[in-house]
Amino acid sequence: MNTSVSRSLVATLAAAALLLASSCTAPRAIIATGKVTPQGEFRVGYNQGFNIASAPIAKAGSAVKEAASQAASQDKVDYTDATTQLQAAALAYILDPVQPTADLNIRYGIVPRLDAGYKYAFGSHVFDAQYQLLGPTGTPENPGAGAASGTTYASIGLQFATQRAKLPSLPFLSDINSVLNFRATRNDLLVPLTFSQSFGPEEEIGAISYGLVYAHSWVSYGFAPDKIYNGSVKVPELPLQSRNFSSFGGFVNLKLGYRYFYVIPAVSLFYQNYGDYALLNGKSTSLSGVTVVPSLGFQLRIPNFNK
Repeated sequence: MNTSVSRSLVATLAAAALLLASSCTAPRAIIATGKVTPQGEFRVGYNQGFNIASAPIAKAGSAVKEAASQAASQDKVDYTDATTQLQAAALAYILDPVQPTADLNIRYGIVPRLDAGYKYAFGSHVFDAQYQLLGPTGTPENPGAGAASGTTYASIGLQFATQRAKLPSLPFLSDINSVLNFRATRNDLLVPLTFSQSFGPEEEIGAISYGLVYAHSWVSYGFAPDKIYNGSVKVPELPLQSRNFSSFGGFVNLKLGYRYFYVIPAVSLFYQNYGDYALLNGKSTSLSGVTVVPSLGFQLRIPNFNK
């Protein structure tokens, strides 16, 4: 592939990412196939998705939005059930926000069955590796033994993401944050088990992939309000709390293109019981829900021309 064309394509993907990305959520869209990046090759790409989670949708009704607006406009806020609901809504959005997700990514084939990669999700830094369990390790230009259309591949991956979590840029969440002074950090571990069937030898024209995912998240959070009161007594802040929870899911994606450039539509589905969370004033809340992550990715393959 012409070098100037490759550079132009990468620059275009970077510009699109800056325009479309609006979050720092760790990516959970699974766009990999069962075949890892061949040794010495690079793959670079851009992925745009949307995180649709039931928990924050359930916690962000019109009454909560109205309560957030009223509380933000007051100099003194009396602690009521509405204050508890504001905290639950903030937590739900930190644990699993409803918002766009985007990342720029690069992968490199280290040895024949192992590759590693990095994703920048505009505030979230993601490192991952993938080991191929099944299938040949060749390339479209030099297929491995047994490579053909319909060949089955399988792999297992490990992804780690770290980020300083923040609420999405939505008006009512800004109101909530001005009242609660909410802060949080989180780390996420993702383990996908991927199977795929090749279209053409060594995924020359793409593949269909599917599999299962296990994820585990660690969250630290706290509230430090300065205008919430119980009568005449100011409600003390909630110091940093630590929680963790597991997620279970599945995914399917479709890789379509030819040799050097591919388009990858995908969808992932997760269920998680987030557990119990302490709130201000000795209160607590429990959260659980389902998350759907549709996405559309673009991938550029850079062969090892020296091989």
